[in-house]
Amino acid sequence: MKLPGTKDSHKDKVSRNPIKIYPSVPKKKPAWLKIELPHSENFKKVKEIIHQNNLHTVCEEASCPNIGECFSKGTATFMIMGDICTRRCPFCDVSHGRPLPLDKNEPKNLAESINKLNLNYVVVTSVDRDDLKDGGAGHFVECIDSIRNKIPSIEIEILIPDFRGREQTAIKSFAQSLPDVLNHNIETVPRLYKEVRPGSVYSQSLKLLKDFSDTYPELVTKSGFMIGLGETFEEIEETLADLAEHNVKMVTIGQYLQPSMDHLPVHTYYDPAYFERINQVAKQFNFSSIACGPFVRSSYHADIQAKQLS
Repeated sequence: MKLPGTKDSHKDKVSRNPIKIYPSVPKKKPAWLKIELPHSENFKKVKEIIHQNNLHTVCEEASCPNIGECFSKGTATFMIMGDICTRRCPFCDVSHGRPLPLDKNEPKNLAESINKLNLNYVVVTSVDRDDLKDGGAGHFVECIDSIRNKIPSIEIEILIPDFRGREQTAIKSFAQSLPDVLNHNIETVPRLYKEVRPGSVYSQSLKLLKDFSDTYPELVTKSGFMIGLGETFEEIEETLADLAEHNVKMVTIGQYLQPSMDHLPVHTYYDPAYFERINQVAKQFNFSSIACGPFVRSSYHADIQAKQLS
């Protein structure tokens, strides 16, 4: 048995998945998906602040294509509870393994880093922590409290895991410390769940979103998914309908990009016109906010998307 803190990445991470993935050279990206490498001084500054406080960002750990733009603008999506996930999702670049114990100083360090970056809107996400009794919900609450104590005027969006088997405990944990926006990504259409999101259940993720909305009517709920994994347009439309039916107010739809040859391959690269077609369909469901495009990620321009609710 591997020691806590030991990471499985790429092919080691997905070797025990029920559906096998065979190494494949990533397809050549079309012109509209090419990005300039980061080089600004602000990019370096953001990295320094994050690393000085022993923090992690999903931007780095999940190889987000928008890292250059976001860091250069002084924004980041913080990833709490370590950089080792207890799940083995083959689309994600975050490493799998046995996580280390929670860092008790993380809420304080997180708040200090956000303050140094002079942010007025922050997104906090996490790895899956199926090893914890509450799935990490209590740690989320501690982080929210610490951030608000340090910066009372800040708006906070959290991107949560599904808290598998601990959903009701997690929901109750947030009673006294709600974020401004609660995001939980549905990730893909239901037919592709076994392949894309092993260990998770589509219906349970939908229920989690609705239960949060029903329990806290003042809370804005958000969700998103990737396309380019083999889904049909009809399945995209059905997924949007499911999200609307479960009281989701904000949605994000973006292009899946293969992090390495050992991850799920891209089935299709869609051009901006296809995303606009999806955007028009999404408008029919009366979401409060829609972000749909090749580079869209759940926390990309999250502050701008949240302003659409005002």
